[in-house]
Amino acid sequence: MRIVFFGTPEFAADILSFLLDHKVSIVGVVTQPDRPKGRSSALVCSPVKKLVSQCAGAIPLFQPEKSSDPQFINHLQTLEAELYVVVAFGQILPQKLLDLPSLGCINIHASLLPKYRGAAPIQRCLIAGDKETGVCIQKMVRQLDAGDIIAVARTNISEDITCGELKQVLCDLSKPLLLSVLERFEKEIPTAKPQDVALVTYASKIEPEEGRIDWNQSAQSLHDLIRAFSPQPGARCFIRLGGEEKQLKILRSQVIFKKGQPGEILSSEPIVACKEMSLQLLEVQPEGKKKMLASDWFRGLRSSPQFL
Repeated sequence: MRIVFFGTPEFAADILSFLLDHKVSIVGVVTQPDRPKGRSSALVCSPVKKLVSQCAGAIPLFQPEKSSDPQFINHLQTLEAELYVVVAFGQILPQKLLDLPSLGCINIHASLLPKYRGAAPIQRCLIAGDKETGVCIQKMVRQLDAGDIIAVARTNISEDITCGELKQVLCDLSKPLLLSVLERFEKEIPTAKPQDVALVTYASKIEPEEGRIDWNQSAQSLHDLIRAFSPQPGARCFIRLGGEEKQLKILRSQVIFKKGQPGEILSSEPIVACKEMSLQLLEVQPEGKKKMLASDWFRGLRSSPQFL
């Protein structure tokens, strides 16, 4: 079976590498164009492109600015692929593209659909404090994440897992699930179950300003926010230190059953009071510095900070 793979971030590159290791016939790869990054605005390629460039043997690589570009669609058509596999590609595929492969298009989505359709399912489930999540393999349709479900794998969400860690868990969960679905396609088009539209929720894109910590919220809600924003872009608060206001990113925390006034430092561990209970800071990134243990950061201060 001839497959074209669409994907961009590390999550997609990891899955593509797995498919190649298992001798799946990838006849083409589509990823996002190189983008400027950092202060120098130097062009940086996607993890998927980097992987393809390291592969022995030439796999045709495409980087369309728009997946609706007629020339790009014509190029794909010449590959005569039977199935498209899409993993966090980053563009909505037009119907003309979805109609090309004889077996259709499938997509891996990192939630238990119909819950959390959209751009940020992993972060949104952590912010909500969910206890379970998973991955779905769905048939692709024009409407966002609305396709029928072919296969599902579930996993519990541990109390302290961060977004980065959960993303890897879901990636590892996706690999054997996808391989089993591809084996089913080798025999016939798999049956699929329609989503219950009454249960649809959406996971909108994470905006950096959502990561501002307000100590007048409960410790549990802030802990969940910190997990969802770790390691990137990082939940942040502001502190006053030596007469200056500085930003502090909090990358890992723990809920502590202590009470105090919101923002009050209750212990040098350090523990900071919230509206309900308190947070022990475990890992932080001070402004202009690398991440470190919160206890080391706090011990190294010349004066006690004020959490704003």
